[in-house]
Amino acid sequence: MPKEQKQVRELQEGSYVMMEESPCKINAYSTAKPGKHGSAKARVEGRGVFDGRKRSLSQPVDAKVWVPIIERKQGQVVSVTGEDAQIMDLETYETFTMRIPETEELSPDDEIEYLEYEGQRKIV
Repeated sequence: MPKEQKQVRELQEGSYVMMEESPCKINAYSTAKPGKHGSAKARVEGRGVFDGRKRSLSQPVDAKVWVPIIERKQGQVVSVTGEDAQIMDLETYETFTMRIPETEELSPDDEIEYLEYEGQRKIV
């Protein structure tokens, strides 16, 4: 599995973290100072990279969490059929089919950037 462990205090907005076994991009990060009965706590809010669901996490700042290693790759559109596009990876020349996001307008020979993590792919 391409992921590593980090302490919660090392996380930043815009980076990735595993929440509920799903990779999420951090939208908000805040800490509360240590109180009478414990250590400082961090609250992390994020959105799922591949499913778009909002998630949150509250942990002590010295707790360890999993951070996914999401690869950013280049591809070329081979063909477009309805809502799907056939993409060729520009590094390995592997071809695969991906769903086109509603905000994107793709045509053959377009070069795209996509995210990949454990077989999941998403056009950015």
